[in-house]
Amino acid sequence: MAIVKPFRGLRPPKEIAKDLSCLPYDVMNSEEAAQMAVGKPQSLLHITRSEIDCKSDVDVHSQEVYDKSVENFRSFKEKGWLAPDEEDRFYIYAQTMDGRTQYGIVGCAACQDYFNGVIKKHELTRPEKEEDRMAHIRINDANLEPVFFSYKAVPEIDQMVEGIVESQDAEYDFVSEDGFRHQFWVIWDAGTNSRLEQLFADKVPCTYVADGHHRTAAAARIGEERKVGNPGHTGEEAYNYFMAVHFPDNQLSIIDYNRVVKDLNGLSDSDFLIALGRSFEVTPLGRMPTGLPNCMNLVSISRGNGTNWLPEKTPIMTTTQLACWMSLFYPTVCWIRY
Repeated sequence: MAIVKPFRGLRPPKEIAKDLSCLPYDVMNSEEAAQMAVGKPQSLLHITRSEIDCKSDVDVHSQEVYDKSVENFRSFKEKGWLAPDEEDRFYIYAQTMDGRTQYGIVGCAACQDYFNGVIKKHELTRPEKEEDRMAHIRINDANLEPVFFSYKAVPEIDQMVEGIVESQDAEYDFVSEDGFRHQFWVIWDAGTNSRLEQLFADKVPCTYVADGHHRTAAAARIGEERKVGNPGHTGEEAYNYFMAVHFPDNQLSIIDYNRVVKDLNGLSDSDFLIALGRSFEVTPLGRMPTGLPNCMNLVSISRGNGTNWLPEKTPIMTTTQLACWMSLFYPTVCWIRY
């Protein structure tokens, strides 16, 4: 069963919560991060993308950047921009997009669940990205960004969350620049926290990484690293856990995940299909209102003229189909190194 525990969160005062909030570190480049942080000294980007406070040509993986992250993190705490709660608690985070709201439990997932398969993955990870986040966690001694998990909905948990959000004012409530509404509740009652932890232990056999595979892998590997380096390891140390927001599956909406290739490396449509056919079974679909796949292990391709091709099931595309697709399609068909 899944281990999900309350923890002592580092949180900002209400009046700066909006300015401190930011997008995940890996959805923007350095220039974009710097632009997002303009006029926002309290933005968490100064910690998660600390290269924005270094010289413009700095190597984002250099010790200078990591040291700047530590310096900024220390400064945030000294200024009271981040302060720890007094007790271990769960939190509720709600995100509203296009009029649709989903509520997640913010708690600590267990590193051991990552290695024993209780936490389910669906993507391959890149070692260099793992190492970057490992360095970030290691040097700050903190998880500064949560990962996005899902789990099979449990009616008792749904009812508990509903009761809290209806009876208690949100600690934070703001609309970010992208138009999304963010709300955050603290679960203050000790009994409720204990009951919630027990419900996960009793009724949630596994959790699923929805977004944040690299952050999850990095946190789990850091936990293992510290376990090996601690002769007195008990299993209760903070490094055995990492922060995750757990959303029930009955509130999730799966959004398209697409890639755009600007040209076909000089190939005509027919040559492109021949090249694609070396690795995949291809079926032309003609003009369709949508060429979206309707089951697992299928990928659709749309050209500007509206024609769609669907690589059918192949032994290559059984699990991490997007990673397999990119590793084959980009270098062998379009000569793109991903």
